[in-house]
Amino acid sequence: MKKTMIAKSMFEVGALAIVRTESFERACEIAESCIRGGIPVMEMSYTLNSAGNMIRQLREKYKDKLIVGAGTVLDSETARHAILNEAQFIIAPNYSEEVAKICNRYQIPYAPGCTSFTEAVEALTLGASFIKAFPISDFYGERLPKVFKTPLPDMPILASGGIDLSNLRDWLANGVDVCGFGSLLTKGSSEEIETNAKEICTIIEENRKIRKEGFK
Repeated sequence: MKKTMIAKSMFEVGALAIVRTESFERACEIAESCIRGGIPVMEMSYTLNSAGNMIRQLREKYKDKLIVGAGTVLDSETARHAILNEAQFIIAPNYSEEVAKICNRYQIPYAPGCTSFTEAVEALTLGASFIKAFPISDFYGERLPKVFKTPLPDMPILASGGIDLSNLRDWLANGVDVCGFGSLLTKGSSEEIETNAKEICTIIEENRKIRKEGFK
């Protein structure tokens, strides 16, 4: 049930902040700005040695106000370390069968980066909650969700890399389910991050309203 509820919450928000900072104080500034802006979902990258400790501290501080997960999780050892530090989801630039199994075992949403449709189907078969559109999103751009969803319309897609306010509507129109943002939600002042988060939420809400009306 935990896995389902977290994945559902991520889908409902539709966006997350990709954070790379060694400063817990700065991580809190970003978290609070994103929460105020309507995006209470944060990925802490395991390119940082302090990622596990940062996740645990954020979970202790914000509890149910913030969903905190681990990014750049390349292998099962890192995945287990993140889970022991209370990561609520796992995101990776690659697909790993061992990571998929660990996440499924402990009921943690897993979003692996898949570079082929076959790999994406294999990941879903082993319980992945989302398919991460990266790194091939740099090649296909906002067309990628439609490319993957044409043969499998219900494939849940999380995209990051190259998404900004100028093309977010195109990504959403092509069927992306969750979008990851780096600098828009992590750089600048608290006020700038909050403003960007609110604008992202507005665009997502507008798209969902259009899609809902289209189904009537």
